[in-house]
Amino acid sequence: MVLIWQPFSKTFNELVLLFALFLDVVPLGEGKKQLPRSAGASETVETYDKYYNYVDLTNRLQSLAQSYSHIASLSSIGRSVEGRELWVMRISVEPDKDTPGKPKFKYVGNMHGDETVSRQVLVYLVEYLLTKYGEEARITELVNSTDIYIMPSMNPDGFEKSKEGDCDGDYGGRNNANNLDLNRSFPDQFDGTTVKPDDIPEVMAVIKWIKEQKFVLSGNLHGGTVVASYPFDDSVSHQRQGHYSQSEDDNLFRYLALVYSHNHPVMKTGQPNCPDTPEETFKDGITNGARWYDVPGGMQDYNYLYGNCLEITMELSCCKHPPASELQKEWDLNRESLLAYMEKVHMGVRGFVKDAVSGAALTNVSIVVAGIRHNLTTAKFGDYYRLLLPGTYDITAVAPGYLSMAVNSVQVIDGKPTELNFTLQPFVNEAAGRTPQTTTSSPSTSHLIIPMTKASNITQTQAVPTTPPFLPPGHQPTHPKEFRHHNYADMELFLRKYNSEFSSITHLYSIGRSVQDRELYVMVISDNPNVHEHGEPEFKYVGNMHGNEVVGRELLLNLIEYLCRNYGTDPEVTQLVNNTRIHIMPSMNPDGYEVAVEGDVKGYKGRNNSNDYDLNRNFPDQFVTITEPRQPETIAVMSWLKSNPFVLSANLHGGSLVVNYPFDDDKDELSRYSRSPDDAVFKQVAKAYSQDNPLMYKGHPCVDLYPEEYFKDGIINGAQWYTVPGGMQDWNYVNTNCFEVTIELGCVKYPLAKELPAYWEQNWRALLQFMHQVHTGIKGTVSDDRDRMGIPNATISVEGIDHNITTAHAGDYWRLLVPGTYAVTASADGYIPVTIYATVAKDQAEVVDFRLTRLHPDNNAHASTVAQLTQSPSDRELYSLIKELSLDQGLEQLVKSTATGNSFRYRRPKDLEAFLRGLTLNFPQITSLHRLGQSVEFRNILALEISNNPAEPEPSEPKIRFVAGIHGNAPVGTELLLEFAASLCINYGKNPAITKLINETRIFIVPSINPDGREQAAEKKCSSNQGLTNSNGKDLDKTFFGNSSQRLSEPEPETKAMINFIQSNDFSLSVALDGGALVVTYPYDKPVHIVNNEATLKYLAKVYAKNHPKMHPGDTACSNNGQMGNVPDGVMKAAKLQSHMGSMKDFSMDFGHCPEITVYTGCCLFPAANQLGTLWDENKKALLSMLVEVHKGVRGVVRDRSGKPIVGATIFLNATVKISTSEGGYFHILVHPGTYGIDAIAEGYQSQHEEVVVTSYEAAASVIIDFDIDNSIFGLQREFVVACAAAAMTALVLTACIIWCVCSAKSDRQKDGFHRLRQHRDDYDDEIHLNSMGSKKSLLAHEFQDESESDEETLYANKI
Repeated sequence: MVLIWQPFSKTFNELVLLFALFLDVVPLGEGKKQLPRSAGASETVETYDKYYNYVDLTNRLQSLAQSYSHIASLSSIGRSVEGRELWVMRISVEPDKDTPGKPKFKYVGNMHGDETVSRQVLVYLVEYLLTKYGEEARITELVNSTDIYIMPSMNPDGFEKSKEGDCDGDYGGRNNANNLDLNRSFPDQFDGTTVKPDDIPEVMAVIKWIKEQKFVLSGNLHGGTVVASYPFDDSVSHQRQGHYSQSEDDNLFRYLALVYSHNHPVMKTGQPNCPDTPEETFKDGITNGARWYDVPGGMQDYNYLYGNCLEITMELSCCKHPPASELQKEWDLNRESLLAYMEKVHMGVRGFVKDAVSGAALTNVSIVVAGIRHNLTTAKFGDYYRLLLPGTYDITAVAPGYLSMAVNSVQVIDGKPTELNFTLQPFVNEAAGRTPQTTTSSPSTSHLIIPMTKASNITQTQAVPTTPPFLPPGHQPTHPKEFRHHNYADMELFLRKYNSEFSSITHLYSIGRSVQDRELYVMVISDNPNVHEHGEPEFKYVGNMHGNEVVGRELLLNLIEYLCRNYGTDPEVTQLVNNTRIHIMPSMNPDGYEVAVEGDVKGYKGRNNSNDYDLNRNFPDQFVTITEPRQPETIAVMSWLKSNPFVLSANLHGGSLVVNYPFDDDKDELSRYSRSPDDAVFKQVAKAYSQDNPLMYKGHPCVDLYPEEYFKDGIINGAQWYTVPGGMQDWNYVNTNCFEVTIELGCVKYPLAKELPAYWEQNWRALLQFMHQVHTGIKGTVSDDRDRMGIPNATISVEGIDHNITTAHAGDYWRLLVPGTYAVTASADGYIPVTIYATVAKDQAEVVDFRLTRLHPDNNAHASTVAQLTQSPSDRELYSLIKELSLDQGLEQLVKSTATGNSFRYRRPKDLEAFLRGLTLNFPQITSLHRLGQSVEFRNILALEISNNPAEPEPSEPKIRFVAGIHGNAPVGTELLLEFAASLCINYGKNPAITKLINETRIFIVPSINPDGREQAAEKKCSSNQGLTNSNGKDLDKTFFGNSSQRLSEPEPETKAMINFIQSNDFSLSVALDGGALVVTYPYDKPVHIVNNEATLKYLAKVYAKNHPKMHPGDTACSNNGQMGNVPDGVMKAAKLQSHMGSMKDFSMDFGHCPEITVYTGCCLFPAANQLGTLWDENKKALLSMLVEVHKGVRGVVRDRSGKPIVGATIFLNATVKISTSEGGYFHILVHPGTYGIDAIAEGYQSQHEEVVVTSYEAAASVIIDFDIDNSIFGLQREFVVACAAAAMTALVLTACIIWCVCSAKSDRQKDGFHRLRQHRDDYDDEIHLNSMGSKKSLLAHEFQDESESDEETLYANKI
């Protein structure tokens, strides 16, 4: 009987499906179906007393769609395992098209086929909305303003198997027809997925639907109890019950769950009283999903993490499939909750994001809310809907290629959404200078960097979790099938092939070239491979450093293939790629490889580079001075490491089988254990590798070759094994944030190709395990407590570990630590350090964020900066731009976006003048040519001014000076400045950043100070002095003397022209280009022992060198002039390079009050013209960085209370640096980052004091100083002096009266005492009278003498 019924049942089902499909005719596209509608279609009256099976449901929904076609549209998003349609009713005005400004809402029911109340309740809801539209104002408003999607049954197959009256699900139907639980089959944030896509077509259809529609709010209706459950549904520990797994929007989810619960008469009590669990209660009728019980692979978490949508799960009834007689009651219980919950789609903030130039809608723009680490993205109309609770928020719109826009203090009120639109300015125009008409930027697939620019105020970065690929269950990874040795050409093709085939997750680039001009390739593998993503660590593998140690080279090529081919299908690979930016350099020494020989066991052929230097002895060393010249491969790697915030690295070698860790050498050059401060961390990461390589872990790797060699656990301290001065792993640790170990992969250096599969099998697991170690320790962001902006170069220190790391450009950091509890401190210039205790667990990184408070938050002039910038849109844009260009890849992107076609050649003075005049003719609005003077031979010395208004003085704008050609035999700087001028002019009006910089800066370019010398110099003369001097044989850089007493004769005409030029302009910064070395120098050239502002001068030089690929690693050796390498950061004091008097740099400092740095562009004074292109590429970014840097430091204006500017006021910074205000009362001075006290003094006014914080990434802190009239006398307050004078006069009068009275009384007593001498009375009276008068005169004379002190004496007394 069973055998007969099964085929019959199958045939019956097929007939039912055909009948349903017969009623359904018009396809909607991509698997969706849309029905024809008829206004006059018959409609069945709802009785609320029966369940609809699949056919009934189909008929009912079709009937409603036909009857209400003006507001309803029925479609299918896919089919179940057994071929049933997954019907969705769309209810909205004009339901056949998307309308801008309408948020999308959805309800999904019957996900578990035997939980049936939701299926019926949602059909009733559809009918209620349709029938009440136009009758009830509430329903009409809801339908008019919302795009509503209702799916009554996600699991129609399961429903068909369930049985009415089955309260506990004993009769089946919960799962789909493949017996899989649909609410355990979505990609999970912790586990990926374990289900084959083909087995869950229902889930796959819903995933596609979620991604296409960008829903805002959703409800998933279930049964089995009565409660509203909210994310997260599971946790990383997967604790069965009791673990509260909190999302970033936890408060919002609780609120939304309460909305449903409080409108449900039973649910709000929190006591469902279900027969099977009578003791189960839920406070307020809601619960966190994971706290209730762990649900991995649930739909509500997927919506939140990967779908732009907030979803909660509503359990509607204790009985899963109650009798149909209960349906009316369930509808009545849930109707108000369903409606009230839908209305919450209209809360928070909503708006549109558009292109500022074209007005086009921008899709997939990230909307970031400060303090909530969960972003969403805009839909196809550029619209977004960010649900938020009432409050005040800082919100930012961020899109790749655009200046971000941040709006602070956005007020969200209850009852209606706040409208907030964004207009983003393109940061990089399209090729050929066209303005982009439409922009669609793909969202990040892990974490998104949020540069804060183009904003009224500044906010903080946020992380964006995004969608991992859907992963099948029990998947076995795909391993490489082909193993062979790859020579350079073969390796290059391999890398290009995989970069092309897997372009979405790979990025191939070169960090430089070998001695023999082979590219040093690096393949990046990440979900967003082209940029550093905020919060995502950077990891690297380097192979083949010794050319004849080839196993690492081949393993890394195998690893590239493995990662690419398993991404999206293997959970481990997918997680690594999504959450790590992996850099793989298969060969650091391609030249050595080409001469190495297969089968070499322990030889040396090919070990070194083409110059025969061991690259692993060529790095600067902390204990030993490395005298060998730095090699191009070494320089390239050093520059690479300085340019990326690497966290962890391994250097793959051969010749043994062990992981060795720092330090590699010892201060006494002895072979003994040389412990680094992070010895425990290094041992942990080393063991992580060795433990997954069984042969290595045993510790006896090469019994035949090295029988005495033993390494406990397969690891060893480098110096304990043998000392390696100049090694790469120590340089990584000492000079960067990166922890590196060296992995010896096998006893044989160059094994036969047939042995390569065994090496892969032995190491692939360890290679992956080592990569996981980058996700241990602590990580986080250091940000400004005021504006939430990340702070770059902040220091992260751990108590008890004498090794600090620094934050990346956006303030994010990663600090590897072993498990334990640590006191971690974050500090930065101008901020109060913060210490946090952090407990580090095993195998995962603890998030430790820091918010630092500025040292002077109340009277900080920087606070007034923000206020002032807010008042001026132009200043606000500049402030944002400077920050954009100072952080992360801003300058790099600007360089790429301003490329111009050029053909480099050397120009004679006559051609140079013609070129400059050509610029003024082609760009008259922004250029002006000034004739500064003439050379000895009457050639013009010209200065090109570039500004948006060159004819008018604008004292508020900083002036920057670029000069070159002071030595005629070093003309590279001349050509670079000409190209720089052309690039600025050509990109003006096309590139927003260049346009803004020119509009806000007065740029002066003097390409050739010594045209006579240039006329004499000869090309390809790297060390010739021909043309060094002017026509009088004078080295012009030794003729700048400010005092006539220092000059032996009249200044040279070229010198005189530059002196007048320097002194007649208030320059803020000067950059001089010269040749014959590779370094940046700062004042002074003369032997000065103490320089007050040396820190600032050195800082400015470092800014240039940092943006030069060859200078900032510190390797500046030049064989032609004996210049030694290993110059820290590529900068030095000028006197150390070549001390002399009378330099232009020193004159600029002492008499022009302007800091000047000198850039030596290359070792060769006059290289061949075909090298100019390379030199331009090396210096373009650095030159642009100077245009950015001149807008930093401290700037402001001094005025009196009436607003009148005060010219000539003296400004002291930290009582050492002194400047004076210029026209308009403006002042501007460049200083290194830090906190500064500003003292302003002007004659006739009271002195003023301000505090200001200067950072390395913000525009100049603006200070407005308002002076009060100085009412003091002799340095004392006028009121005090007047009071003292009045008191003195009063005392004087009183004293005189007292003396008069005393004298009068005495006179009377004398008369009484001598009355018996009557015969002498007359004489006596005369004598007494004279004595009295004399006494008075004496007293009065003494009093007048005290009051008539000289002015000098009074002043001296006051000073004392």
